[in-house]
Amino acid sequence: MFYVYVLQSKTTGKTYIGQTNDINKRLAEHNDQLNRFTLHTKRHSGPWELAYEEQYSTRAEAVVREKWLKSGSGRRFLKRIFADGC
Repeated sequence: MFYVYVLQSKTTGKTYIGQTNDINKRLAEHNDQLNRFTLHTKRHSGPWELAYEEQYSTRAEAVVREKWLKSGSGRRFLKRIFADGC
């Protein structure tokens, strides 16, 4: 299985969207500062928690969905999901 995930900073509320085949390992990497996009800096403040995930059979499907979630339409979709208390 492959996962598209949204992380949310516990301190700032900022989000990060990605995809992986091992969601638990990936979350640990983000929190251990092993990903340059979610380092504990002024721009991206962790610690990170898993806020949303979707499962896909192939990496290709996950990549397409990840790109869509990063688009304006995808961000509006996530905003509605979070507003509904996902």
